[in-house]
Amino acid sequence: MVHQTMNTSISKAPRASSKSKAMTVFSRATHTAIIIAFMGLLASCATAPLPSSPTSRPPTAADTARPGDGTGLPPARTQGKSRWVPVPWSELPGFENDALFEAWNAWLKSCERPGPVFAPLCDEVRRLSIASSEEQRAWMMSRLQPYRVETPQGAAEGLLTSYYEPVFKASRKSGNGYTVPLYQLPAGLASRKPWYTRQDIDILPEAQAALRGREIAFMADPIDVLMLHIQGSGRLNLTEADGSQRMVRVAFAGSNEQPYRSVNQWLLEQGVTKINPWPDATKAWAAQNPQRLPQLLWSNPRYIFFREEVLTEQDASYGPRGAQGVPLTPGRSIAVDRESIPYGTPVWLASRGAAADLQKLVIAQDTGSAIVGAVRADYFAGTGLDAGLLASRVNQPLRLWVLWPR
Repeated sequence: MVHQTMNTSISKAPRASSKSKAMTVFSRATHTAIIIAFMGLLASCATAPLPSSPTSRPPTAADTARPGDGTGLPPARTQGKSRWVPVPWSELPGFENDALFEAWNAWLKSCERPGPVFAPLCDEVRRLSIASSEEQRAWMMSRLQPYRVETPQGAAEGLLTSYYEPVFKASRKSGNGYTVPLYQLPAGLASRKPWYTRQDIDILPEAQAALRGREIAFMADPIDVLMLHIQGSGRLNLTEADGSQRMVRVAFAGSNEQPYRSVNQWLLEQGVTKINPWPDATKAWAAQNPQRLPQLLWSNPRYIFFREEVLTEQDASYGPRGAQGVPLTPGRSIAVDRESIPYGTPVWLASRGAAADLQKLVIAQDTGSAIVGAVRADYFAGTGLDAGLLASRVNQPLRLWVLWPR
């Protein structure tokens, strides 16, 4: 899914990566007492080696971490628009506390379409899907190396925004207030070649002729349609021609390749002082200035085309497919600049602001036209009204670490 972010204030941004070690199976029950004894021994004599045990086990976070945590780091890497600086695991804020199993669902999805770097790890990722967070954490520390993401100039702080999957009422047929169409891709639309603008599509007979018969459904509010275009996908509570209702998903199929412009920024330039919450404040302005509604809509020349997808019960628990080609996981998928972080990369995200305090494992699975730069991410909040309220508020500082195979 390729989307634009709702937020208007822009900050700056950075990111991180890893290596390999074999993992063995262990019996937890027979070694509980030994582990407790070992921890006491470590506390009293940190330099003493651990005695060998007849049965080995993977290292836990406590075993692998801290003494010597920062030694033997690999060199920094250049990755497209970003610089990756190797760091010890101790630099990752909140790493010991995250419920990693929640992110594992997103990682499993990435393993449906893995890139060449992470494909060799996917069998282990699948086996660990029923493991505890402690076991998952230990495996990550043995198999991955964290890298702090920075700009080429060395800035390590950037911008986090958020997006979501909205839900709207729609009709298969035009009429009864449902008059604003959602279109499939027009036939013959050339990839990467600019097509008619949003204004052209509304007023030019030749643009309308190219889209005739390509309607998927009709919505009632043009601002809701604009919001759907900005998010890049959504769900429709659709009334069919026979009066029956069903829920479907409309997913991003392409765009007119025109530049994205912020409607909120346009409103600010018109002297509007209240633009949040979006879109409620925008709808209130439009109701007071109906003659200027076309100007507001046309301020963003970018136009999105959709494809309709059947929404199964399993599909309903995930978001739309991201640019990686796998369904997004609420709270665990992010959109990134793919020239800074490759799709499918596990990323440690830290961001604190008025909307959210986030320290968690996420997976880079999507992109967006406004998601540009090294330390820049868009957080997938989920589906529906609550997710939309969160997404509209997230606009806060960000730090990123990529977790790369050793």
